[in-house]
Order: sequence, then C-alpha cells, then structure tokens
Amino acid sequence: MRELTLRQVEVIRAVMMAGTIQGAAKLLNVSAPGISRLVKHTEESLGIRLFERKAGLFVPASEADTIFEMVHQVYRQMENLNTAVASLQKGEDVGLAFASAPSIAQFIAARVVRGVRNRFPDLFIDLNILKIEETVDYLLLDRGEFVVMSSPIDNSALDNELLARGRLVVIVADDHPLAAKSAISVHDLEGEDFIGVDPDDPYGALLAKPFRDAGITLRYAMRGRFAQTVVSFVRHGLGVALIDEFSVAEVYMPGVTRRPLVERAEITAWVVTRKGRHLSSFAEYTIERFRREMATAIARDSWDAPQC
Repeated sequence: MRELTLRQVEVIRAVMMAGTIQGAAKLLNVSAPGISRLVKHTEESLGIRLFERKAGLFVPASEADTIFEMVHQVYRQMENLNTAVASLQKGEDVGLAFASAPSIAQFIAARVVRGVRNRFPDLFIDLNILKIEETVDYLLLDRGEFVVMSSPIDNSALDNELLARGRLVVIVADDHPLAAKSAISVHDLEGEDFIGVDPDDPYGALLAKPFRDAGITLRYAMRGRFAQTVVSFVRHGLGVALIDEFSVAEVYMPGVTRRPLVERAEITAWVVTRKGRHLSSFAEYTIERFRREMATAIARDSWDAPQC
C-alpha cells in the first residue's frame, strides 16, 4: 500500500474544506482538473474511498473519518511548526549574548545591535562590556557566543578572526589651536597635555606605539581606563589624545574635533570565539553586521572639516 504524501494530505484537506473540486482548486491556487486527478489517484492507490459524490459536492466518506481526523491533526501540527518558524525568524523566546571592548561598544556595537534588532525584532540581546583580561573566562564559561576586541587573545582554547583594520586619529577640543590643522603629527602633540590609557594595557600600548616609533617619550597629563573616558576628558578641554577611529565613529560629536594622524598607525578589531563552538545564526548575522559597520567607518575620508 502506498503512503500519503504531504501534497496529497494538502489536497484532501482542501477538498474537505471547500466541498468541491473547484473550491479546493481556488484554495490551493491550482487547476481544478489537477485536483480531480490527484483525488482519484489517491483513492485508487490507497484502495479506499475518501469522498462521497453527491450532486457535485464532495462529502467525506464515513469510513474515512479516522483519516480525516488525522489530516486535521497533521495540519494543526503544521500550523504549530509554521508559528514556531515565524517566531524564530523574529527572534522570539531566544537570546543572543556577546561582549565587546569598550572602544567598540559605544558607537559601532550600538549600530550593530540596531541592525540586528531590525532583522530580529523580538530577539533578546545581552551585550557585555569587557576588559581584555576578562575575555577568556567569558567565553570558556559559556557566558556568551563571541567577543569583539581590539587585540587577538593568546589562548589555545580560543579562535581569533580579524574583523577590520582601522586607523588611529587625534582628538582635540573644538577650540584647541590644533583643530585648525587638516592632519596632526605625533610631534604636534609633544608638550600638550596628553590624555591616554595605561601603556601596560594592550589597548594603551597600541595608542602609545606611534610615539615610541617616532622616538618620543610620552608623558601623560592624565589617564583614563577606557576610550569613553578619554573622549570625555578631551571634550571638556583637559587635553589632547590619540584614539582609535571606532571609538569616535559617531557622525556628530559636539565639542570634539577629529583629525587624521600624519604617521601611519592602525588599530585592529577581532572576533574571538571558543574553539570548536558552533555559533547560532543570530551570532553569525551579528558578526557580519560588525564587519559592515566597521567597513563603513573605515571608508570615511574625514571626520570634521578644519576650522577656518
């Protein structure tokens, strides 16, 4: 005995619901002769009668009551399945946990999350802000799927993948004399009140490297632990700073003037995952959004027009 296919189940239900071949054809948006042939073929192959023909109407045969009840159950399960699929497509009842370095979280991560929420409007997102030394525990203890950092993590249990290569930029207060320059050299920053991050910190070391390469002994007027603190100090006229472009990737930053650094210096962004972990489709989509947002930031030719 042949088994019913999902297509045959769909046609049987449509005929049962509509009561006529023409009505079933309209429900399924197909031709009536095709429906008629499939019903006849199904009955013949199964060796049972599914419908009584009465004055042009197709009435479920009493001996097939059990079959029709099962058809209803199949469709209810299909509806449940489709509802579950639709919920997953919107991110209902699921969550995404990931983390970011502070320098990337402020603007880039915020735009990434906006894009993810547009795609999955009901997805719960748990974004953690981590220092680089917290990354290993975060991933190995399975607190999140991935971390975006400005440096790769040297640990055999983790995988590092390059996301982007950005630039270092100089930031000064809008009313600072250096704001009149179209580009600023590390030599221009000598003698200025310099605001930075501890050079023993991996991020701070990246920011200090252009000075070391130029043979300049960097003297800090003050330090902040995170890029946001550095930007805030500069905005309040407390000094000048060198910082990565992702930390100042907002379109408008009143009070802060951004200028290219004359000397070539770059900042990298990495996505770090636990080795062997299979990422969710939400995590993969989010990582791709990070690539896109960072590429957009890097593509900018300038940040602010020089003052006249």
